[in-house]
Amino acid sequence: MTDRLDTAAALEHHLTALTGLDPRLAEIAAKAGSFEIRRSPGGFEGLARIVTGQQVSTASADAIWSRFAALPGALDPAGYLALTEEQVRGAGQSGGKYRTLRGIAEAVASGSFDFAPLAELPADEAIASMTRLKGIGPWTAEIYLMFSAAHPDIFPAGDVALQRAVQWAFGLDGKPEVKDLIGMAQRWSPHRSTAALLLWRYYRAVRNKEGISV
Repeated sequence: MTDRLDTAAALEHHLTALTGLDPRLAEIAAKAGSFEIRRSPGGFEGLARIVTGQQVSTASADAIWSRFAALPGALDPAGYLALTEEQVRGAGQSGGKYRTLRGIAEAVASGSFDFAPLAELPADEAIASMTRLKGIGPWTAEIYLMFSAAHPDIFPAGDVALQRAVQWAFGLDGKPEVKDLIGMAQRWSPHRSTAALLLWRYYRAVRNKEGISV
């Protein structure tokens, strides 16, 4: 494994290594412009924030999170388990999200799941460890690993913006299928998180320049 993607110096290191693996990305980086790492809290709090944001608008997610985070103990597994379903759902969380967060809190409290080693595991193992938690799918695991665990080798191939960025960057006729994009991204390992950050930045740059609404 390479160093965690948690500092500006680490990002520079990974980007240099990445463009060495695939020189085409140097041109993409020039068009994309500079970008930074967006770090989020780790552990139960970080994963709870991602779960809260699933399938709702950013504004709704922010409002729900503000109410949820204000509940006593909500950001700690043991504290969460002391809350009632009525309290959690009263803050705006759905029944499904209440149960997902309870399952995560129970797994942490029992010792059957540990956030600490995730960043040191190979990508596939880290994702598999997280998706064994009920209610946690690959995308949620990948976003947590990238932004909360600073894992250096994650590529969320199911992300539509990444698919579109790869289409534009490499002149494809359409968005690549998830399985095809996973195969393409293998070339960028063990720096796939930096590749994802670069391509997201490229997507925003091209969309804004061309006035594209997708």
